[in-house]
Amino acid sequence: MRFATCASLLIAFGLAGCSNKPDNSAAKPAGPPATLITTAKASVLALDVTEDTLGSLEALIDPKIGAEVAGRVIAVSAHSGDRVKKGQLLAELDASDFQIQGQSDAAEISRLEALSSQAERFAERQQNLVAKGFISQNGADDSLAQRNALRAQLATARARSGATRNNLGRTKVVAPVDGIIETQIVSPGDYVKVGDPLFRLVSNRVLRAHLPFPESAAARIRAGQTVRLGLPHLPGKVITGHVEDVKPTVNEASRALDVLVRVDNDGSLLSGGTVNASIVTGSKPAAVVVAEQSVVLRPAGKVVYVIADGKASQRIVEAGVKQGGRIEIVKGLAAGEIVAEDGAGFLTDGAAVNVKPAQPAARAIPAAAKP
Repeated sequence: MRFATCASLLIAFGLAGCSNKPDNSAAKPAGPPATLITTAKASVLALDVTEDTLGSLEALIDPKIGAEVAGRVIAVSAHSGDRVKKGQLLAELDASDFQIQGQSDAAEISRLEALSSQAERFAERQQNLVAKGFISQNGADDSLAQRNALRAQLATARARSGATRNNLGRTKVVAPVDGIIETQIVSPGDYVKVGDPLFRLVSNRVLRAHLPFPESAAARIRAGQTVRLGLPHLPGKVITGHVEDVKPTVNEASRALDVLVRVDNDGSLLSGGTVNASIVTGSKPAAVVVAEQSVVLRPAGKVVYVIADGKASQRIVEAGVKQGGRIEIVKGLAAGEIVAEDGAGFLTDGAAVNVKPAQPAARAIPAAAKP
């Protein structure tokens, strides 16, 4: 009896032990987890068609300040490194010769004015005598000729006096624009001729951008087109200008077309610096666009992922122009279709997606409720 009871217990424990074996019939994972993405609709925008390049800047104003009259330098008021304003005195030349000439001109003008006045009165009396029949017109013609000759001499003397005054003013050398004296070339005691350089002035008030473009762009670029200039040292800042000239020849070394743009400097541009330039050559009033990150490169080419029913469908597209973080889709996508944005680079055709909900806009606190 005891043996039968023990046997029964052993059988019961054995069956219980069998029932505790792991269940291998549990379901295996169905596939990789869904990729977290954000989405947006393909929209329609007006886009500018541009030609882009990297250019350089140069000062438009001739930096050399030259002597406008000959003479000896008697004073220098500006030196290398000095910051100067337009009209500020930089140097003086000896003006004594022009002062003497001015006095001589004034004396000559006074003499001719007296003679001319006398000739005017004499000619007038002669004409009165002709009118009364006392003398013939031939007799009065000599007085008229003398009067006219004195008038011409007086005009010449006054012109000469004006030139002397101008030259006297040119003995004072002034800064033509605001800038910095880069080089002081002359010193007191130096004798200079007309055109000799006196100073070298650096001024960034007006600059010219030289923009190289390939020959193939020549037919699309013309004077007057809008140009947007970006600054590498100031990301986000854009200066607008216009094409001033397109050089009619191609650079032999670079085979590039030189496009010139005049730029009024607000102080942020540097002569000799570089600029990112975009010339607006046309527009597309109704372009289908998506965010640039929506377009990814795959072995099949450029693609976007259209999102529907929790799945990503790969769509090969033809991309066009870029502008402001958007890219045109020329072919392969219609306006209004929903595409992946952030996370698009991690997708494959048919992949499951989990769309991240849009962040709600922060509610503005009414002014009355603010502490």
